[in-house]
Amino acid sequence: MIEFDLILEDDSWQAIPDLEQVCQAAFEAARKVEPADGVVSLMLADDDALHELNRQFRGKDKPTDVLSFPADAMDRPLLGDIAVAHGVSLADANAQGKALADHLTHLLIHGYLHLMGHDHETQAEAGIMEALEIKALASLGIANPYLTD
Repeated sequence: MIEFDLILEDDSWQAIPDLEQVCQAAFEAARKVEPADGVVSLMLADDDALHELNRQFRGKDKPTDVLSFPADAMDRPLLGDIAVAHGVSLADANAQGKALADHLTHLLIHGYLHLMGHDHETQAEAGIMEALEIKALASLGIANPYLTD
């Protein structure tokens, strides 16, 4: 089972009905495609917070939608930390014609897979990660986010 500690840094996230249930469903769908048990620390924040984290930990001076920080094995049951930016996520959801809840679900699955060691630095890695995301999202009735019109 995946438990999560929700840190709500930006109240704008509360516009998503049943926010905690959306998060739990995302983590459980992710767990089905990449099994693990543990705790995820989840911060739902604003763009400024993700901008600072992105600058501090990745050397990129811009906001981003989601960041993942895997925990060391000795920190178990903590699997790691995931942070998501509201403004970037909302803009992306709107641009893609998606509900914010569905886009958040995708970002949480994506973040969880990073905690499990997946990456998308190469085309092969990206293909594996995207296939897992698509499978997890499909289990929740959410369309493939990588299909373009």
